[in-house]
Amino acid sequence: MWFKNLQIYRLPAPWAMTAEQLEAHLAPQAFAPCTSLDMQSQGWVSPRDNGMLVHTVNRQMLILLGTEKKLLPASVINQVAKEKAAELEEQQGFKPGRKQMKEIKEQVTDELLPRAFSIKRNTWTWIDPVNGWLVVDAASSSKAEEVLKLLIKAIDKFPMDGLRVARSPLAAMTDWLAADEAPGGFTVDQDTELRATGEGKATVRYVRHTLEADDVRRHIAAGKQCTRLAMTWADRVSFVLTESLTVKRIAPLDVLKEDSDSTMKNDDERFDSDIALMTGELHRMISDLVEALGGEMQEKKAA
Repeated sequence: MWFKNLQIYRLPAPWAMTAEQLEAHLAPQAFAPCTSLDMQSQGWVSPRDNGMLVHTVNRQMLILLGTEKKLLPASVINQVAKEKAAELEEQQGFKPGRKQMKEIKEQVTDELLPRAFSIKRNTWTWIDPVNGWLVVDAASSSKAEEVLKLLIKAIDKFPMDGLRVARSPLAAMTDWLAADEAPGGFTVDQDTELRATGEGKATVRYVRHTLEADDVRRHIAAGKQCTRLAMTWADRVSFVLTESLTVKRIAPLDVLKEDSDSTMKNDDERFDSDIALMTGELHRMISDLVEALGGEMQEKKAA
């Protein structure tokens, strides 16, 4: 199993929290399915379906946020409420007012919820207490914030912080393309997006297309900046870096697949082997990426 996306945050390195302590903090927020009157439910799920909320491999921790959401479109509620309002108008001789319509919609929602379909999704989070990383496998920051919100609720004074680098990915990626030179340890692949900063925000996208240096420089000279760039790290992992420092479309390359131990006897052994390989590689990749972006910004101390 490999994460597909990385929303990266910082913890103290090392972080003294043990797996047992984290388990105790998360237990009160264990996932419970939606009741007939719930629109949504969120909570921690066992990563290996063994009752434990924290799975540990080589001191690396995995936790899993489960979300269940009822599908009850507003258009359905409005349609049924409209029909009930018409019936009520016929009975009482005048149209329901605003307050009465609100009560009708609430009643309709309560009636429809038990019959609504549910969708479920899981969000993986990797905690590296040794090197101080907290990484959420989410394509958007809003999904990552759901995880952070519950962690902050579970752990008093949770010491998480955003990852701040000296150079913005936007400026760095634009400079790499302008110079036609990737930072050390990385290569530039064939997908990129260049966007203008003006009112129209004209955008040029290359998809599986060779990036001709002269063409790219012309776009940059015209005022466009690189907002997404496909790269490969150390010939081992490919990914797309975005202007917000989100890492997307992660894929281990063949050299890593060859390193994977295929002699494991069962699913648990294979899972742990994959996690050990993934966390080790991604720690090194993230560290190299941070260095390529000028290193982490140091917090200024008060005088």
